[in-house]
Amino acid sequence: MLKAGIVGLPNVGKSTLFNAVTRTRNAEAANYPFCTIDPNVGVVTVPDDRLEVLGKISKTQKIIPAAIEFVDIAGLVEGASEGAGLGNKFLANIREVDAIVQVVRCFDNDDIIHELGSVDPLRDIEIINSELILADISALEKRKESRIKKARSGDKEAVQELALIEKLLPHLDTGKPALTLEISDDEKVILRDFFLLSSKRTIFACNVAEDELADAQKNPDAHAMVARVRDHAAASHGAEAVVISARIEEELVELAPDEAQEFLSDMGISDSGVSTLIRAVYHLLGLRTYITSGEKETRAWTIRQGDKAPAAAGVIHGDFERGFIAAEVVAYDHLVAAGSKSAAKDAGQLRIEGKEYEVKDGDVIEFRFNV
Repeated sequence: MLKAGIVGLPNVGKSTLFNAVTRTRNAEAANYPFCTIDPNVGVVTVPDDRLEVLGKISKTQKIIPAAIEFVDIAGLVEGASEGAGLGNKFLANIREVDAIVQVVRCFDNDDIIHELGSVDPLRDIEIINSELILADISALEKRKESRIKKARSGDKEAVQELALIEKLLPHLDTGKPALTLEISDDEKVILRDFFLLSSKRTIFACNVAEDELADAQKNPDAHAMVARVRDHAAASHGAEAVVISARIEEELVELAPDEAQEFLSDMGISDSGVSTLIRAVYHLLGLRTYITSGEKETRAWTIRQGDKAPAAAGVIHGDFERGFIAAEVVAYDHLVAAGSKSAAKDAGQLRIEGKEYEVKDGDVIEFRFNV
């Protein structure tokens, strides 16, 4: 299962957000730095309203959503790349995740300590990014030294690595993450083996005060801090910024689903922000969902963007992939409009697809196989 790491400076709301996302109280959320030392891990279901709709059509007994893993990582401080604070532990934990959720504090509150004494979201982002980039520079310089001798002896792999390192180091020296360097598909394959921290895809979670959530969601430009983070995220990372209120999310953990919805409605919003964040992270990881639906269960299956039908079948069971014959496919919207699979078939919306079919997000599929 792919992992997303929740990172940020101390006291920006990381652990509170983790508790909300995972609907637990596993992570201590305290008003002092480093209340998280060892990373907390939780499996998070991906909100998908399509499952309930299909469940009603199929008279399903059970709904099973897709899931991803979230990791709450210790707060970082300036100098982490040189071991300050819990720097080495922090950086090692980031290295193990597949994508980063960078929590940025976008609210003022004198009762909640900020590590640097004031609230400045862009400064906080730059501290995190700088430490990741400095750690990457150090790692690449060591790798470069070890590859020079091999390259001189004619090792083709070492020559290719050195060429990429020579592109990366000047790019990183300008303060830009490895993720934003334009490289070829072959170089991307090499880059993956470098395990660079700044090459991980990132999404920014703007943590706002409870009374600011509704307005910030409806009009991010009206909230100065959120607008600055959103613009910076797009310019520096080509990334998305999502508005959440970790404190509200923590309160929702205690409520039943209908009570939570009523609570949000009273605030003038339909979604707290965390559902949007989870879905955004799921797509950030390059994941997509296809669905199987019958009387026994309606289930979301996780695939990577671009996966073809046999690989999608293999997610259910290896025998499905090995013995793949064909896939009966109907798009979610077409199935719902028709009202049933048989009606969708009569309307010509049910297709038989072969091995080269690229599965789309929301496809409702039944596989034919023989082993």
